[in-house]
Amino acid sequence: MRLIQKLLVAVGFGVVAMAAGASPASPVNGVDYRTLDKVQPTDSGKKVEVTEFFWYACPHCNAFEPALEDWVRKQGDKIVFKRVPIAFRESFMPQQKLYYTLEAMGKVDELHQKVFNAIHVGRQSLDTDAAIIAFIEKQGVDKKKFVDLYNSFGVQTKVRRASQLQEAYKIDGVPTIAIDGRYMTSPSIVGAGIGNQPEPVLQSAALQVMSWLVAKASKEQKAQAADTRPVKLAHHAEAGVKTK
Repeated sequence: MRLIQKLLVAVGFGVVAMAAGASPASPVNGVDYRTLDKVQPTDSGKKVEVTEFFWYACPHCNAFEPALEDWVRKQGDKIVFKRVPIAFRESFMPQQKLYYTLEAMGKVDELHQKVFNAIHVGRQSLDTDAAIIAFIEKQGVDKKKFVDLYNSFGVQTKVRRASQLQEAYKIDGVPTIAIDGRYMTSPSIVGAGIGNQPEPVLQSAALQVMSWLVAKASKEQKAQAADTRPVKLAHHAEAGVKTK
């Protein structure tokens, strides 16, 4: 019995060591993350914009969500976090409309995880308008208000914008995380570099890369601001001389 316990302990330490070693401490472009050929515009000011591309019915998005939310909380004021629901085919659109309607109603924090749970734990197929509305009714949400927003021009516009972002960022799988409109990473991207590992290990590695990319993007923003500041000062000085 003691031998078995020792073996189990040894195996446990081995898994922990493997997980620790699998997380890339020094991410490599093209391996642990990708750099977009064309930088995409962001509107988060001096903060680093972090965007999650996801699909409610994706089991990997569901598995990643708790760790991702914890990571976002730990980032505090360093980042602005956004979500973009993707559509690889037209049948995904109802779930896109669901997310943007919840966002418009200020109910993402309350119901986002419940949608994942309904699909992946409750085995509900929330992939039609009727199924989504029935689910929403059970959550105590005002049905009329939800349906009006769900079918609104504003939500339709956001769905079209999501398709444009999906194309611009060249999203070919989810979950995928974009950092500052230029860097992309995900558990699957990191997994290609560290090999076949359990999903929690890949998630941890991806989060480590994300933290590194946030720090990198923040430094680049500050460097860019420092480079442009003297030019602006010189311009103002020159303008002042001309007006005398």
